[in-house]
Amino acid sequence: MNVRRTGSPADPTNGTEFLAGGTDLSERMRSGVARADVTDISGLPNLAGVSTKEGGGASIGALTTVAAVGADAFMRARFPALAAAATTLATPQIRAMATMGGVLCQRTRCAYFRHPDFMCYKKSGDVCPARAGNHHFGVAFDLGPCVHPHPSSIALPLLVYEATVDTTQREGWPLARLFGDGSDPTRDHHLTAGEMLTAVHLPATHPDERAAYFRLMGRRWAEWPLVECAVRLVLDGKTIRTARVALGGVANIPLRMPGVEELLTGREGGATAFSDAARRAIEGVTPLEQSAYKVPMIQASVLETLEIAWRGPGPVVDGKSRL
Repeated sequence: MNVRRTGSPADPTNGTEFLAGGTDLSERMRSGVARADVTDISGLPNLAGVSTKEGGGASIGALTTVAAVGADAFMRARFPALAAAATTLATPQIRAMATMGGVLCQRTRCAYFRHPDFMCYKKSGDVCPARAGNHHFGVAFDLGPCVHPHPSSIALPLLVYEATVDTTQREGWPLARLFGDGSDPTRDHHLTAGEMLTAVHLPATHPDERAAYFRLMGRRWAEWPLVECAVRLVLDGKTIRTARVALGGVANIPLRMPGVEELLTGREGGATAFSDAARRAIEGVTPLEQSAYKVPMIQASVLETLEIAWRGPGPVVDGKSRL
C-alpha cells in the first residue's frame, strides 16, 4: 500500500483513501479490507480548529479532533448537544485522534464488511450477508439493502443544528445530503472519488433554545451505541416553536425524525407532549428479526433526550449535562 502526502486540499487523487486521524483506516488496513493507496492529509494547513462567526455561528475544520470540539468553551455553551456527543463517543484515546471529517466519513462498522472473507454491497458484492446472518446490532428502520446502522454519532447533533459542510468541490452542502436517503447500499456517504470534506459550518443558535444528546449502549461493547438521540428545541415561553430530533444506531443513515418534529412544534413542552413524541418515534419502524429489541429503546431514548433538553442543558461535564 502506497502512502503519499498532499500539500493542498485542492490536489486529492482519485482511487485513494485519506489518512487523517487514522482511527477507521488503520483498523480496516489491519483487517485487510482497505486496499487503496493512501493520501496523508494530516498535515494540511488551515483545516483544524473552531472559529466563531458574527452572530453566534461557528465553523469547524475537518481536521479538528473530536476531543477539541468537546473541550471548546464556545461549543459547550452554544452547541451543548454536539459537545455532549463529542465527549462521550468511543474512548478518550480515539477522541484525541479522530477528526471531524473522519467521523462523518467513516465506513460502516458491520462485521461482515470488516471481514476479508465476506463480500457485500459496499465491497462490490451483490448481497448483504447481515440481512440473512447475524444482524443483532442491525437497523430498526429498514431503508435499503444494507441493514447495518451508520456509525457517526457526531452526525446527529450536527443534523439537529442544521449544519452544512464544505468539500473540495462544494460549499454549503446540507449535511443530510452527505448521507442520502439510505437506498444506495454501496455508499456510506456521497462524496465523489477524490472529494474531501474540509469544514463543517453551524448556524447561530437561538437564545431561547435547549438541546441534548443521549445514548444507550451495552457495557461489553462500549464503542457504538445501540440507540442514540439528539434533540434541539427552540422555545417561546413554554411553547416549542421549533423542534429537531435525530436518531442513530437505528438506520443505515443518521436519521432525522420529521414526524416527531411536526408533532412537537406548537405544543407546550412537558410530559404529555414528550410521551406523544416518543410514541410517534416508533411509528413506521421496520425492525429485523434480531433487532426488534431496539423499538422500545427508541421510544425510551427519545423521551429521555427530550426531558433532558427541557430541563435545560447545564454545563457539559464528562459528556453529560449536569442537571
